[in-house]
Amino acid sequence: MSKGSQGGFTKQMARNIFYGGTVFFVLLFAAIVFDTERKIPKSSNAHNITEAVANGKRIWETRNCIGCHTLLGEGAYFAPELGNVYQRRGPEFIKAWIKGQPTGAPGRRQMPQFNLSDKELDDMVEFLKWTGEIDTQKWPPNIEG
Repeated sequence: MSKGSQGGFTKQMARNIFYGGTVFFVLLFAAIVFDTERKIPKSSNAHNITEAVANGKRIWETRNCIGCHTLLGEGAYFAPELGNVYQRRGPEFIKAWIKGQPTGAPGRRQMPQFNLSDKELDDMVEFLKWTGEIDTQKWPPNIEG
């Protein structure tokens, strides 16, 4: 009886399992990527990007809003999640809230006053509205973010 046929685990068997497993998981990964890429256009809401939405995003970025807030789960956790703030509060509340900062409420971190123009406020609201219309597959997990 030869060494390889004694029922033990040989180097060749290990190599076959490694290569077979590698090929399987590479193909599985490719299938998942393909499926995700196919679904993104349906859920991204990209077709609703307007100039106002793009301007609102620039305001979001240049004022470093993500340094305190989360947006669809990304960002800091000092302030509320804003992915669904448009649906929760509406446009007029958002504008009034931003204009009314800082509130001076004791024991709270204060949001800075950015002195946004009416057009900048409208653009920020359009960005938050657009963000709220993205299919996030039920994120955030609760209505208050």
